[in-house]
Amino acid sequence: MPQIWFYSLASVFVVSLISLSGVIALSLSMDRLKKILIFLVSFSAGAMLGDVFFHILPELAEGQGLGGLTPFLFIGGIILFFILEKYIHWTHCHEPLSEKHPHHLAAMNLLGDGLHNFLDGLMIAASYIISLPLGIATTLAIALHEIPQEIGDFGVLLHAGFSKRKAIMFNLISAAMAIIGTVIGLLLAERSEAFAAAILPVTAASFIYIATADLIPELHKETKMSRSFVQLVSLLLGAATMYLLTFME
Repeated sequence: MPQIWFYSLASVFVVSLISLSGVIALSLSMDRLKKILIFLVSFSAGAMLGDVFFHILPELAEGQGLGGLTPFLFIGGIILFFILEKYIHWTHCHEPLSEKHPHHLAAMNLLGDGLHNFLDGLMIAASYIISLPLGIATTLAIALHEIPQEIGDFGVLLHAGFSKRKAIMFNLISAAMAIIGTVIGLLLAERSEAFAAAILPVTAASFIYIATADLIPELHKETKMSRSFVQLVSLLLGAATMYLLTFME
């Protein structure tokens, strides 16, 4: 168990540091940033789907099976992240600052992002409890998704009138929720063997939902053939990376 705690906390700490990616993005030109995001979003979508089909579902099938409560947890995970993504989209306000439209919505955005990070922490903990390769694969999938998301969230805070320093601080506070989620997940796992079994289907559902309902539709906005090809290659590379991690098992 000490080894699981070490790997889980080290992984979630690295994921939390990704909240600083918004600051790095400010130093890049818009054209260069778009090229990087095309690769990251595509790679992230492939990595998430690869983690589900090469790691999580085989683990579920071999362990608790795909019957019983698993389908309900799977559907519940999709509904949970549908609600969460809806909430985040509602709070991603794009109207300019004015007295009639105060940006208290930035705080709501931070709340939604904090909850998202908390769930990421639970997923990382549950994955490491099952196996080290699964924990690494899940951490990598979450980290890749966090980079474009944190860049977007950082932009929302700046648009809401936050200074760069204040935006960094609040992003770090929100990211710290992942650490709290991991600690709670590990403590629950010590008291109940059913915890990881319950979280794993939710993790698979969330990755499929985020990849297919959030990331891939974003990729469809690109119509240029050369960039679309880069997206396809990046998506396949993301899935291939997850497949290669199966050789660690």
